[in-house]
Amino acid sequence: MERVIQQRRKDLGGFEVGRVLPYGPRRMVGPFIFFDHMGPARFDPGFPANVDVRPHPHIGLSTLSYLFDGQITHRDSVGAIQEIKPGEVNWMTAGKGITHSERFEHLRHEGGRMDGIQAWIALPEADEETDPGFVHFGADELVRHDEPGLSAVLIAGAAFGAKSKVPVHSPLFYVHWTLQPGARAQLPAEYPERAAYVARGQVEVEGQTYSEGQMLVFEPGQPVLFTGVTEAIVMLLGGEPVGQRFIEWNFVSSSKDRIEQAKADWRAGRMKLPDADDQEFIPLPGDPPPEANPMS
Repeated sequence: MERVIQQRRKDLGGFEVGRVLPYGPRRMVGPFIFFDHMGPARFDPGFPANVDVRPHPHIGLSTLSYLFDGQITHRDSVGAIQEIKPGEVNWMTAGKGITHSERFEHLRHEGGRMDGIQAWIALPEADEETDPGFVHFGADELVRHDEPGLSAVLIAGAAFGAKSKVPVHSPLFYVHWTLQPGARAQLPAEYPERAAYVARGQVEVEGQTYSEGQMLVFEPGQPVLFTGVTEAIVMLLGGEPVGQRFIEWNFVSSSKDRIEQAKADWRAGRMKLPDADDQEFIPLPGDPPPEANPMS
């Protein structure tokens, strides 16, 4: 065990998330540079629209959304409009620049529980300025393995001899485990950087019990054995490091100058908003509130 990171709860305007990465000296795990546990939360029908994530920009990364409960509507500047439901994958590559929104329209109408993970994956330097794009994969398109006491879903990358259809840009793995009490499962020593996030329940590792909201970061070179203490959801993640990255607001880059350019582009209205959601946006932090629809 290299370290244990405890999520830090943050209120994003009526909706709490547990922020895990980046954290202090452990800024990344493989190419994973940002890791938020969205919720868990329960909403009554008719909750206010300020809970939605209004249009905002990204560069230099891919975002990966994966839900345990709830439903989100994604709209972006390359024209994608996609509902994501539990067990599905939304993979958006920002590259040289994309904007998108995430709306809770279904939950606002029906009410219900929201619980999921939003992860950002830094692109290799050669791909940081690639064209933006978006793909969606249904739950039935993901590689799944079931055995007594354990179910596993390979969300992205390659692990345990299998490979996901999600079009990653560097060697990585991202796996959803569900363990029953007493079940045992092993994370192999396949990648130089590996971590496990306990999303629900409790697990035992190396004689210690870990609970929801904790990310376990492992030293390289040795397999890691997990035992379910309660029914538990564990997210396995990591891969090959891609080098130092700077992160400011929603921008990730190997270059501070490139981030400054992205900030200037957003402030000046040079980044296209989603056609299906162009009536509002999130201003750059520290900027004054926008006038009515100045970027349409």
